[in-house]
Amino acid sequence: MRRVSGILLPITSLPSQFGIGDLGKGAYKFVDFLKDTKQSFWQILPLNPTESFYFNSPYHGTSAFAGNTLFISPEILFEEGLLEKGNLENLPQFSNDKVEFDKVIELKKSFFEIAFGKFKIKSLRYEFEDFCLNNSSWLDDFALFRALKGRFGVSWGDWLEELRDRNSQALNAVKGELSEEIEKVKFLQFIFDKQWKALKEYANENGVHIIGDIPFYVDYDSVDVWVHPELFKLNENRKPYAVGGVPPDCFSSTGQLWGNPVYNWDKFREDKYEWWVKRFGRALETVDIIRIDHFRGFVAYWEVKAEEKTAINGEWVNVPSYDFFNTLLKRFVSLPAIAEDPGIITTDVGEVMKHFGFPGMKVLLFAFGNDNPYNPYLPHMYEKNCVVYTGTHDNNTVKGWFEKEAKEDEKLRFFKYIGKEVSVNEVNWEFIKLAMSSISDISIIPLQDILGLGEEGRMNIPGTIKDNWRFRFSENALIDSVKEKLLNLTQMYGRG
Repeated sequence: MRRVSGILLPITSLPSQFGIGDLGKGAYKFVDFLKDTKQSFWQILPLNPTESFYFNSPYHGTSAFAGNTLFISPEILFEEGLLEKGNLENLPQFSNDKVEFDKVIELKKSFFEIAFGKFKIKSLRYEFEDFCLNNSSWLDDFALFRALKGRFGVSWGDWLEELRDRNSQALNAVKGELSEEIEKVKFLQFIFDKQWKALKEYANENGVHIIGDIPFYVDYDSVDVWVHPELFKLNENRKPYAVGGVPPDCFSSTGQLWGNPVYNWDKFREDKYEWWVKRFGRALETVDIIRIDHFRGFVAYWEVKAEEKTAINGEWVNVPSYDFFNTLLKRFVSLPAIAEDPGIITTDVGEVMKHFGFPGMKVLLFAFGNDNPYNPYLPHMYEKNCVVYTGTHDNNTVKGWFEKEAKEDEKLRFFKYIGKEVSVNEVNWEFIKLAMSSISDISIIPLQDILGLGEEGRMNIPGTIKDNWRFRFSENALIDSVKEKLLNLTQMYGRG
């Protein structure tokens, strides 16, 4: 593979007058910026629907297949005759640097009601019907699930028993009662799909490819668990008896208890991993390269009894990883993927990655601990088949790390490694140079580090739930000097 580079930026973070990044002109301008600076990749976070209940985390989706309709561009709806010009006037005042999800959701819902009403008389019907037919394997269940959630307002596990357990007669009856709501859900998925494919096509035509995430787990209150309870470890009342997490480590003495229902891999193996095949297939339709979140979970995962209050009393459960990935490779011509592997990775995980040729991640913010010069995240320790990041969506920005987190000895090791001392306003570019100049085939830089933002630019703090996933950048942030500096480094280190 040739040396390339790219930028990590969630869709939510794009500039927009509607309070959240979307698939409209802000996204197209960002693709132009990537093209002008000779970037080959745009890495995003999961596109799945998010929920206020889970504080709008993209890693807590209600469907492994559906798209996040908050990303639908009202401007494109207007261009297609589904909104009037007046609908886009007198908008609420939104923050320029933070997503205000509650206000955004309320505004987008009002747009969607108007657009759905106009859609009934528009010529998009044939296109819509083709979309519904081609995606019926997941769309029908998702639309019904969303409609039922709207009616009952509680988790599917607390619905009427006949609906919880998917009694066919009960489901057929309720489909008739909720037909309008079901069609609205399908309409919005159609619009999302149409807008996303147009953006992706524009990016690809301009030499930019999309890296997207597959979260390892799905949430209990998701259509996937409701429709396929046999694929998860649930009891007779359709509630989890085992949940996922990670064991105690240097970051947490009690581990992390995520609470997601864990998979029944014996059942997956029986039906040749069909649900996973469809999930990867959908991902490969949507993005160009898949970042496999929590990759070590495909080798062994930490299982905890549902009644536990912490993740201490769990156990590792092995996954048939070779059989699983061999099955995927038989079903797809290729499986372009990046393994999310930072942290303590055991030998068996590394062997699986090496066997299938999946590149791992090297995060420079982890490089300057007390195990130098043999820290695996130091550039001189890399192999070509890896992806280097200054940091990820779960880290502070480089400047934020330097100002708030880095110990004095870490700063000294960093200065010694680059051969000079630098100020807080230069540290981000020195990290970018380390990433760009490394032997790694792919270098990915969060936009916040390119803009030199501090802690205010952080996307997520693991282990916390509030006030994450909200970062936005303003349209005037991509000034010429930033563009020139990024372009020069990209060309200097042969990644253009």
